[in-house]
Amino acid sequence: MMHPLSFPGGLPVLSLVIFAPLVAAVVLAFLPGGRLARVWTLMATVFIAIGSLALAAGFDSSTAGYQFVEHRPWIESLHMHYFLGVDGVSVPLILLTTLMTPLCVLASWRAVSLRVKEFMIALLVMESAMVGVFSALDFVLFFVFWEAMLIPMSLMIGVWGGPRRVYAALKFFIYTMAGSVFLLVAIVALHFWDPQHPTFSIPELVGRPYGTEFQLWVFAAFFVSFAIKVPMFPFHTWLPSAHVEAPTAGSVILASVLLKMGAYGFLRFCLPITPVASIQASVVVQWLSIAAILYGGFAALGQSDLKKLVAYSSISHMGFATWGIFSLTTDGMRGGALVLLNHGITTGALFICVGAIYERLHTRELAACAGLGRSMPALAGLLGIFCLSSMAFPGTNSFIGEFLVMSGGFSVSQLSIVAVVPGVVAAAAYNLRLLQKFAYGGVDNPDHGGVPGLRLAEMVALVPLALLVVWIGLAPGLLVEMMAPSLDNLLQQTQAALASAAVHP
Repeated sequence: MMHPLSFPGGLPVLSLVIFAPLVAAVVLAFLPGGRLARVWTLMATVFIAIGSLALAAGFDSSTAGYQFVEHRPWIESLHMHYFLGVDGVSVPLILLTTLMTPLCVLASWRAVSLRVKEFMIALLVMESAMVGVFSALDFVLFFVFWEAMLIPMSLMIGVWGGPRRVYAALKFFIYTMAGSVFLLVAIVALHFWDPQHPTFSIPELVGRPYGTEFQLWVFAAFFVSFAIKVPMFPFHTWLPSAHVEAPTAGSVILASVLLKMGAYGFLRFCLPITPVASIQASVVVQWLSIAAILYGGFAALGQSDLKKLVAYSSISHMGFATWGIFSLTTDGMRGGALVLLNHGITTGALFICVGAIYERLHTRELAACAGLGRSMPALAGLLGIFCLSSMAFPGTNSFIGEFLVMSGGFSVSQLSIVAVVPGVVAAAAYNLRLLQKFAYGGVDNPDHGGVPGLRLAEMVALVPLALLVVWIGLAPGLLVEMMAPSLDNLLQQTQAALASAAVHP
């Protein structure tokens, strides 16, 4: 299971990527605010993003084991260790996190004018915690990073959000805290399962002969916590409020990274630690995922607020991810993992586009921005690319993931494919409606003649994402190759556990 990969000089690559944003935040606390805070944060996050490429450059995609492992004693009397490592599931998510953070700084360049330094500090702390979540192999360390995200994200919504920001921040905080309680209960139960050998090590907890009833209870606790974070239907109600009230950078972070942590929890904990329970619950989770696809799609189709439209589309797309994961097929799991990454790219870009529109018109109503594409042709072109990706158009990054998910779902249940078709049609409908309104409008178009085009910072934020949409869409093999060994190994572990349970009930 362990496959440490050493670097010249023994560089602790993961620790550097995790704590560099925290160091940058501490330095920023002693710097003046305003433009200097923006420049410092942008420089720091770009440097961290470049440094994180060492993970991709040095990653051995031929093995399913953990790499870049760092293992040091922490609180040995309580069996806690500073234990880090990554595999083919976590590396792409770390790279997504480090890519999106500097783009969030660019998207906030003019949008955030109040307490700029404090906002940038919150963003840097968030980055540190998010990378830590995807790297931790000790349950307590994981839980520390998991909870560390809560306060800066709540502050970003509650301080720099819209008119109902306090309500949205409290709702986000309460939902997330409720889920964390269930997660903590599961961690404690696993720790004390074997009193002779208590451990918080995630690799050690995998493969233990837990009884079916114990697995069901632990899976239920995991499921509530991660389903809230995804969010799965019917645990989704906090998401539209949070997205609508959050500043642009907050919405980008929520959509691109935070929602992925729930699905990551399913892959990292539910399947390998409670495999029998995961298999027994898989049909229920699949149909909840299909319900999310349908509900999110039709809810997005009925929205006039651009942020709400993109927020509900996230619920639908994350439904594809969880459907693929719990199909427990090779195609489905690979597709679900691809959906996680590609949704982060596409939806993050859509929120940046919505932020650019709001900054100019001070409204997010679709009717108010009708025909705006004539004054902002560059944005219209980029928005077209991202909307095509959102509807999983062939040749864009989202297509291969959703195609594999449906392939895996079809092999499990042909009825599920029939059920999900209206959700796919709804995705095409709300994306084409958005494009048609923005690019062409109608007979009663508002006058947008004096609206300025995209600024340099906005172009720099959006163009790389558009290139990723096309590149991954045309050549997804590199990502599939990176993730496949870890996902295939996870599926084999789950199937082996079921066979063992059948022999030794």
